[in-house]
Amino acid sequence: MFAIIETGGKQYKVSPDDKVKVGKLGPRDGFEVGHQVVMDKVLVISDDTNKVVLGAPYVNGATVKGQVLSNGRTKKIEIFKMKPRKAHRKYRTHRQDFTIIKIDEIVGGNNGS
Repeated sequence: MFAIIETGGKQYKVSPDDKVKVGKLGPRDGFEVGHQVVMDKVLVISDDTNKVVLGAPYVNGATVKGQVLSNGRTKKIEIFKMKPRKAHRKYRTHRQDFTIIKIDEIVGGNNGS
């Protein structure tokens, strides 16, 4: 069984007992380490009998439940832009925040089709 969910503007293929690294779901959103997460933006659900339910855009009544394992930051990314012969140089750095979620269960919904 698997599902394709949308969170943070990106799509992830998840199955029960998977660990997924998604964009930051932090204390501002109410998701600290150990908290339960319910994601309702489910695009596709497939069960063990190869029955696939597609959403338009989301599957009605479908949710994916998981638990927040940890929050962190990726390695530093360096951005350097330069134009030759113009003394134009930009140097920036960035660290992206992330959350690791353990998927507990996928609850299928009825799409009516």
